[in-house]
Amino acid sequence: MDTRRRNTITTSKPPLPSSITNLHQMKTVVDNKDIRKRGGGPLQEQPPRSPKASDALPLPLYLTNGVFFTLFFSVAYFLLHRWREKIRSSTPLHVVTLSEIAAIVSLIASFIYLLGFFGIDFVQSVSTREDENENEHHQFLIEEDDRKRPGPCPASLDDCTTAPSLPPLITPSSEEDEEVIKSVVSGSLPSYSLESKLGDCKRAASIRREALQRMAGRSLDGLPLEGFDYESILGQCCEMPVGYVQIPVGIAGPLLLDGREYSVPMATTEGCLIASTNRGCKAIYVSGGATSVLLQDAMTRAPVVRFGTAKRASELKFFMEDLNNFDTLAHVFNKSSRFGRLQKVQCAIAGKNLYMRFSCSTGDAMGMNMVSKGVQNVLDFLQADFPDMDVIGISGNFCSDKKPAAVNWIEGRGKSVVCEAIIKDEVVRNVLKTTVPALVELNMLKNLTGSAIAGSLGGFNAHASNIVSAVFIATGQDPAQNIESSHCITMMEAVNGGKNLHVSVTMPSIEVGTVGGGTALSSQSACLNLLGVKGAHKENPGSNARLLATIVAGSVLAGELSLMSAISAGQLVKSHMKYNRSSRDITKVGSS
Repeated sequence: MDTRRRNTITTSKPPLPSSITNLHQMKTVVDNKDIRKRGGGPLQEQPPRSPKASDALPLPLYLTNGVFFTLFFSVAYFLLHRWREKIRSSTPLHVVTLSEIAAIVSLIASFIYLLGFFGIDFVQSVSTREDENENEHHQFLIEEDDRKRPGPCPASLDDCTTAPSLPPLITPSSEEDEEVIKSVVSGSLPSYSLESKLGDCKRAASIRREALQRMAGRSLDGLPLEGFDYESILGQCCEMPVGYVQIPVGIAGPLLLDGREYSVPMATTEGCLIASTNRGCKAIYVSGGATSVLLQDAMTRAPVVRFGTAKRASELKFFMEDLNNFDTLAHVFNKSSRFGRLQKVQCAIAGKNLYMRFSCSTGDAMGMNMVSKGVQNVLDFLQADFPDMDVIGISGNFCSDKKPAAVNWIEGRGKSVVCEAIIKDEVVRNVLKTTVPALVELNMLKNLTGSAIAGSLGGFNAHASNIVSAVFIATGQDPAQNIESSHCITMMEAVNGGKNLHVSVTMPSIEVGTVGGGTALSSQSACLNLLGVKGAHKENPGSNARLLATIVAGSVLAGELSLMSAISAGQLVKSHMKYNRSSRDITKVGSS
C-alpha cells in the first residue's frame, strides 16, 4: 500500500491540526477522497517544498546577507588601508597585529559564506527547475490517462467535451526521415537523389545534413539550415546543399557615376574594405563625380578541334576568318538564342590543332551557356564540310575562362570598361589626407613599375579584386570569374597645372549579368534591385548588365583612390588595426 492510500485511510477522522501546514495537507486528502467518490481520477499530491539554503539561517535572509556583505567590504577596506601604510613605512607585510588577524579571519569567513550561499542557491535553482519539469511531465501523463479513461468528466471541467488529442512525441515523418537517413548512410540511397525522391528540397537538405554528420563523425553546428529557400537553387545554383554560409553585406556610397548616384552593396568579411571604398566614393562625389565608357561587350568561347594534318587545320582557319563566310556562321550561331549575336571569330593554330575563339553579345545574361550553345551549332554545321574534323573539347582555354590570360587582357572578355575622375586638390588634402604629387609618384612606382617587376598579368592596380569580389558576391555573380574580371590598370596624373588629380581604371574583362545563376536568389536579387539593374531590361536588352559593369568599375576606382591615399599617407596599418583588431592597442603594435 503506497503512502497516499495509507494517508487517506488513516486520516478519515483526523485530529484537529495544530498548524496551517497540517490543515492544508488534510484539506488536500479530503478533496482527493471527494473527487474519487464522484468518479474522477486520482489527483497527485503536491510534492513537499524543497529546502533552501536560507532555511538554516537564524536571521531573515536580507539581514544576514547585509551583515556579511558589510563585513566583507569593511575588512577588505581596513586591510588594504593597513597594508598601504606598511608599504609607505617600509614595514614587512607578514608582521600583523591582533586586529589585522581578526580582519583576515573575518574576510575569509565572509567570503566563504557569500560563495557558499550563492553557489548553493544557484545549484538548488537549477535542481528545482529540473524537478518542476519532471513533475509537469508526470502530471501531463496522468491527465492524458484521465482523458483516455471512460467515465464522468473531472470536476474541474465545466463540460464533457472531448479534449483535443496532443501530437505524438515522434511524428510519422520523423520515423520516415530516420529510415531515409539510414539509407543514405548505408549507401543504398544516393545523397544527390534526395530532392527527386522526396519532392521537398528543405527536407532533403536536412536529411543530407544529418547523414553527413553521422558519416563524418563531426558536427555542422554553426552552419545555418533554416531561413533559406532551397527550391530556388534546385538545378541552377548548388547541388546537394546542407546549409548556407552567412556573409555580411555593407554599403559604400553614394557613388556619383555618369550623373547618377548608386549605393553599392559589398559582401565581404574583410574589415576596412567597405570603409575605404566609401571614402573613395566621397572624394569622387565632392569632386563632381566619375565618368565611364563601355568599350566592348562580348563573351567568348573557344573550342579546340583536331585534323590529320596541319594543312587541313589551316584550311578551316582560313574559312573561319573569311569575311564572306561570316554571315553564314552568324546565322547558324544566332539560332541558339534570342539575345546571343555573333560578333567575330579569332583563330589560333598549334600544329594540327585549331582553336577558334567566338565572341558574341549575350543581352543581360553573363552568357557562358548562351555562347556555348551557339558554338555547338557552328561545330555541327562545320562537320558537313569538314567531316575529318575531330572536336576535342567545347572549350580549349583560348577563351579564357576563370584563369589569368593575356588574351583577355589584350582582346577583352565580357564588358570592357574605362572609368575616370578628376579629384580636386583640396579634396586630396582634406578627404584623402595626402597630396597629388605623392599619389602620382606612388602609382608609378607601385602599380606600374612594381607590377612590371613582378611580371604581373593584368594586375597593374592596388586591389581591384577586393572590390570586384565583394560586389560579385553581393549581386550573385560567379566569384571564380573575379580572376579575369579584376584585370585592371590604374593610372594617376597631375592635371590643371598640378593642382588636380586625374585618376582612371581600365578593366577589359568584367564578366557580369543581371539574369541567370545566382542573380535569381532573393538576397542577391535585392542587391541588384538596390542598384536599379535587377533582371532583364525590357526595352533595351543588355543595358542592365552593361550598367552593372560600369558600377563595378566605378567602385574599383573609388577603392583604388582610397587605398593608394592610405598607403601614401602611411595610414594603411593604422586603419587595418582599427577596423580588424579594434580591441587591440594600436600604439603597442609597433613595439610588439
